[in-house]
Amino acid sequence: QAQLAESGGGSVQAGGSLTLSCIESGDTFGVNVMGWFRQAPGKEREGVAAIYTNLGLTFYSDSVKGRFTISQDNDKNTVYLQMNSLTPDDTCLYYCAAEHVAHMHGTWNEDEEYTYWGQGTQVTVSS
Repeated sequence: QAQLAESGGGSVQAGGSLTLSCIESGDTFGVNVMGWFRQAPGKEREGVAAIYTNLGLTFYSDSVKGRFTISQDNDKNTVYLQMNSLTPDDTCLYYCAAEHVAHMHGTWNEDEEYTYWGQGTQVTVSS
């Protein structure tokens, strides 16, 4: 059983930047797919980015492509989401998620594909 904890959220003005961190703990052996999701009130949870940690493959939603970057520090068991050029539309509760690639039968941006989740960190962007 893996545990995830997000941090790095906060309030910024439009055009600003934030970097989110997700620390993995517990039994993370074999977990090699890490994803970032976000959810605004009244809206569905949206896949933002994902990384296949063993291969270095990354995926991004169209809304953040070119602005956000997902990366991992394996020695620190930490996944990052660097967010640049933030807009008010990026105001959401951001979650990290993890899964074993062998257990994934859908695509990276389907939240039901992930077993392990953090509690979320709030990002608020003002205009």
